[in-house]
Amino acid sequence: MELTGKIIAVMEARGGVSSRTGNQWKVQEFVLEVPGQYVRHMLFSVFGEDRLNQFNIQQGQDYTVSFDIDAREYNGRWFNDIRAYNVVPAAPAVAPGAGPEGTSPFPPQQTTPFPPAQESAGESSTDDLPF
Repeated sequence: MELTGKIIAVMEARGGVSSRTGNQWKVQEFVLEVPGQYVRHMLFSVFGEDRLNQFNIQQGQDYTVSFDIDAREYNGRWFNDIRAYNVVPAAPAVAPGAGPEGTSPFPPQQTTPFPPAQESAGESSTDDLPF
């Protein structure tokens, strides 16, 4: 899944050492504000110091976040886990119909959409209906 919005909160990074493998780990959470008729918020996490450095997520910036949703059970309760696997800066908005250089991919429209009305010779009617 994928959402685009602004980072409004950056939580403190947490880390430790895995008891199973002995390797160090690091995780950090962020809050993404998704615009729309009703503004939505999503808390997501990025796992791994290498990914945190690669994504370089800054508060106040717009990003597109690709993520997976999973749930886990703890003491009879279920909790959602939203983990980002890719975070890229959001592309700036472009005018609808504009190409990469700001030009329209469609040919320009004719300025007069209909041919001019032709009057019959000898008749000058104020009625503009064709029948």
